[in-house]
Amino acid sequence: MNVVLDACAIIAYARNEPGADIVRMLIDDQQVGCFVHVVNLCEVYYDATRRVDEAHAQQLVIDLEVADLIFRDDIDTSFWKAVGFYKATLRRISLADCFALALAKRIGAVIVTSDHHEFDPLVSQGVCSVRFIR
Repeated sequence: MNVVLDACAIIAYARNEPGADIVRMLIDDQQVGCFVHVVNLCEVYYDATRRVDEAHAQQLVIDLEVADLIFRDDIDTSFWKAVGFYKATLRRISLADCFALALAKRIGAVIVTSDHHEFDPLVSQGVCSVRFIR
């Protein structure tokens, strides 16, 4: 099984917030491929820099890489067009979350998130598979 972690899931994991145990379990499971698009990773880096400092943010990225998260930087034409299409047609979803969605669609993965506001409508419309961590 493959999963795509959005920024909310990684931030919950990094801060040991509710739902962190689910993210940790997925990361630790050798049968699960855990992916993150670098745009979503940028959100995590930004959050950690703003909340603590840049050194903390840099260490967090290193820790995520050591934990075997797979960083994806897909940005070929078909990918960015899919991102733009999702943003244009789904509207309520953030542009960054459209990157997670496009990656999940590309690799046949489940999106892992805590963000009901962004993803509940997509689940009810059958757009993607989502696992909520809380």
